[in-house]
This record gives sequence, structure tokens and C-alpha cells, in this order.
Amino acid sequence: MPSADEDRSTRVIVRGLVGAARTAVRRVGLLVAPSLDATLGRENVDVVPATMDTRDAIIAGLAIALGVAAFGIAEVLVRAIALVTNIAFFQRVSTASVSPADNHLGYFVVLVPVAGGLIVGLMARYGSRAIRGHGIPEAMEQILTNDSKIPLRVTFLKPASAAVAIGTGGPFGAEGPIIATGGALGSVIGQVVKVTAGERKTLLAAGAAAGMAAIFGTPIAAVLIAIELLLFEYRARSVVPVALAAAAAGGMRVIFHGGGPVFYMPELVAPNPSTAIVATFAGALVGMTSTYVTRFVYAIEDRFERLPIHWMWWPAIGAAAVGVIGIWQPRTLGVGYDNIEAALSGSFTTGAIAALCAAKFVSWAIALGSGTSGGTLAPLLTFGAGMGWLLADAVTHFFPHAGIDPRVGALVGMTAMFAGASRALLASITFALESTQEIHAVVPIVAGVSLAYFASCLMMRTTIMTEKLVRRGVRVAAEYEVSPLAHVTVGSLASTSIRSLEADARVGDAIQSLARHQAYPVVREGRLIGVVTSRELLAADPGVEVESLIARPPVTASANEVARVAVERMANEGVGRLVIVDEDDPHRVIGMLTRSDLVTAFARHEAEPEHD
Repeated sequence: MPSADEDRSTRVIVRGLVGAARTAVRRVGLLVAPSLDATLGRENVDVVPATMDTRDAIIAGLAIALGVAAFGIAEVLVRAIALVTNIAFFQRVSTASVSPADNHLGYFVVLVPVAGGLIVGLMARYGSRAIRGHGIPEAMEQILTNDSKIPLRVTFLKPASAAVAIGTGGPFGAEGPIIATGGALGSVIGQVVKVTAGERKTLLAAGAAAGMAAIFGTPIAAVLIAIELLLFEYRARSVVPVALAAAAAGGMRVIFHGGGPVFYMPELVAPNPSTAIVATFAGALVGMTSTYVTRFVYAIEDRFERLPIHWMWWPAIGAAAVGVIGIWQPRTLGVGYDNIEAALSGSFTTGAIAALCAAKFVSWAIALGSGTSGGTLAPLLTFGAGMGWLLADAVTHFFPHAGIDPRVGALVGMTAMFAGASRALLASITFALESTQEIHAVVPIVAGVSLAYFASCLMMRTTIMTEKLVRRGVRVAAEYEVSPLAHVTVGSLASTSIRSLEADARVGDAIQSLARHQAYPVVREGRLIGVVTSRELLAADPGVEVESLIARPPVTASANEVARVAVERMANEGVGRLVIVDEDDPHRVIGMLTRSDLVTAFARHEAEPEHD
């Protein structure tokens, strides 16, 4: 657990960020409450879900600050990986980016990943077990089961463990740990500042999206991956802060690293029909393969689970395999973003890219299955790009005059592997376009990735992101749809043929004229003052006034409010009915909405066939 000093220092930092956000919001003309704590502590206003208010402006301000901080974390982690790589493989102190493939350690290179695995195992056992894995499933689990609460120590231990694991040759990308760390930072801010669980989830997703944008310079894809994998919803008050965080991180990347693509490709011309068709079918085949990639990784993990030794030692065992494979294929060691770029630019020979993809896959699957710390996105992109290139090249071998460009096959394959393994369809398509800035390939990308997504859905019910959660009994929604109650108004469902009771009427007289209703509005001079139930009337003394039975103020709704808002209000207030009042005169009763009315509306929608 974090110490009291850590908590105090974190609170000081976060409150400073909050103050800065409040000042920024004021300067653009928004009316921010004088007391931030009071503003963030009040209850949500019952409005149509897409409406924004001052509270959302504060969350958006925090998200912008979070995006800048996530960029800083990404920079520190990238340099930390480079530092560990230089020390471990070249025995020098430097933060300059270098590939471990250029080492001259010979067979002793095996010892480097093993040493890193031992350190990661110790950090996981005595620091936090949450640092194991590639980050996104762990963030999803905290969102679904723990109100998006991630311990403060994970914010420090996750990037530190990733720097050690990747810097000592782990075949992972830096993006997963940075996404996880950005999400953890957002969660910590949401625990220090008084926010709701939903707002904390938004901050977590904002930090994660900012981490991805900081690494790849792909803010649109970062927003979409947050929507598809973390938010589990699409609302303005959730999406806008995430988008602002990603934009802030992406903007910082442009300032410090320029606006060029993270994966440079020689400029493509518009693919000819042959290339587009071959690349599309290559995407479908890669999508099918992605399901076997997921199965293989979890099969390896199952084998580790059966080992008769403590899980602390598993990363070192997996690292031994990484080192042995690294002797044969040095390019499998480390992040390997240069491998992706080489595949996209056509710099590999057929044999070289086939050997690299096979070796990288085995090395990564064993390492990830061992429970070490690292990301999955870069390895998936490597496999997909290699497969797409090989498939396009194979067709070229049989049809040499078709003019097929294997680079387009590599680009589509890279994206298809991402989409098939993660089921983040829109994020995958956008990522391909943003990371390479090759808009000419948009048609085969969209077609091939859509087929890959479709094939993955047909062949496997879980993904590489959700399989672990499902095994732990956590239900993860695979599809999101708007509630049917968000499309209808309260007035269209409420009963208008109701009977009101006068406040000064005697209970005995009221009982004589009861209708078949379970509750009745109580009015005085035509103005609503409360609600009584049939059970309360029948149990009361016949001589008392009806008004004496009112236990609480009435819970009301207007006829033009969305039915979903009415459901939320019923749940929050603990009532089974709402009195419908005139919007212009909130004391005039015009109807009553019950739980039965809402259930009937929902059942009517569910009874409609999904297909014609």
C-alpha cells in the first residue's frame, strides 16, 4: 500500500492540476462553481444523457492535464527501455535508442532476458501482481469489477517492470505498459478527487488513450480503442474527455517529435484492382489466424499454470526461451518497431520475413504466457504485416504480371491481425491510416479488416483481451447497443387515466372510491404534495387524513424526459413509480409511470425480430 507521505504528495499534485483546469475553464467563459470540491461532490443532474454541464467541463480539464502527463510517462518509459537495453546488451549508460539485435554477446545473450525475468518476477511478487500481463485486460477488469480503482503503486511499478522486461530483450511493445500506466494514473486522480465511479472510468480511459496517442501519434485510433475496449459506452460526457486527453498527448508528440508517421512507408499509389483484391483476402486469412494466435498464447499460459513452482519464477523461465530464440533470430529481441517498418517498406526477403515472424511469434507467446510485463500490439502488428506480405508475395509468384504490391498486403495484414485479435474494428482501421499516413490504401484496409473482424467473431467468442477475464468469471460485453428506453419518452409510456386523492380526505372515504391502482397522487387545491399506496391506505386508521400517510416528497418526471432517465431516477430514489407532471407547472399531475410500464416497453422492443 502507498505510504501516507505518498498519498499527501499525490493529493498536492492532483489538486494543483485541478486548480489549473478550473482556471482554464473559467478563461473560456464557463461558469465554474467557487468550490471545486462542492462542484465535484454534488449528484449528477437528471438530464438527457448526451447533455454536458459544468461538472463535465472539470472532468475534461483534468483529462487534458492527464494527456500531457501521459506523454511525459511515455517519454520516460521509452528512455528507460533504451537505458536498460544499453546497460544490459552493450554495457554502457545511455538513453539513446538502440536495437538489442546489434549485440555481440554471443551465447551469453540468453542470460540477459533471464535476469530481466527474475527482476520482473520479484517486482510482481513483492510489489504488485497487477503488473503481470500486457495491461489492457487488467484495466478492463478494474473497470468491470472494482469501480475503475487501480492502486497508486501500479502507476510506478508497471512502467518500471516493463522497462526491465523489454529492455532486457522481451519481445514486447512499449505501448501496452504505457496504456496501462496512463490508465492507472487516471484512476488514481479519480480516487484522489471526489468523482463518481463513471467519471473515474472516463479518466482511466482518457489516460489509456493518451498513452497510446503518445507512443504512436494516433489520437483518433486511441479514442476509438478506448470506446471499443474500455468505456463500454458512447456518451458525450465520456467520449469528449477521452478525445481531449488523446489530442493533448498527440499534440505533445507533434511538438517534440514532429508530425510524421510512426511507421514510414515509401509513398504508395492507389492500389490496382489486383492488389486490392489480394490484400482484402489476405486480411480475411490473417483474421482467421488471429484466433489461433489467441488460443496458442492461452495454451502456453495454461502450461505455466501447471508448473510445480511459484509463479514468481515463470517470467525467468519464459525469458530463457526468449534468449535462446534470440541467438538464432536477434531481431526478435526488444520492441521491434523497426521490424514493422521494414515489412511495410518491403525491405525483407521472403525467407527473412518468414523466419522472423515465426521466431517472434513463438518467443512472444512463451514470454507473454509466462506472466511477465509487456505489450501485445507491436508483436501482433509484426505477425500480421509479415503474413500479409507473404500472402501477397505468394500470389505474385503464381501471377507475376498482376502487378501486386506486397506492401499493401503487409499493411492490411498488420491491421487485420490487430482487429481479429482485439475486435477493435474501427480503432484498427484508423490506426493503419494514422500510423502510416497512407490514405491511398483505405479501400483494401477497410475491406480486409472488416473480413478479419467477421472471421474472428465467427471462430472465437473471446479475444486476446477478454479471454483471461472470462476465465475469471468476469462478463465482458462484446457488443454495445443503445437501450430501447433511450428512444421513447416518459409521456408515451405513462398512464394518464389516474385518480388523485385530496390531502384532507379521510382514509375511510378514500378507500371507498379506490380504483385498481397501486399508488395515488395526493393533491391539495390541485397541487401535488405526495404519493400514497393502496397498501398504506388499507393499513391506516379510516379516520385520519390521507395527507398524514405521506412519508416523503413525491418523485416526479416530465412527459418529455427520456424513459431511460426515468429508470435511473427510480433506482436512485428507491421507488417503483414516478408521478408525471406538467413541464410548465411541476405541481400539476398529468399521469403516472410504473415499473410495469417500463418493462412492457422493453419487452415490446425485444419481441421485434432482429432480421426481416
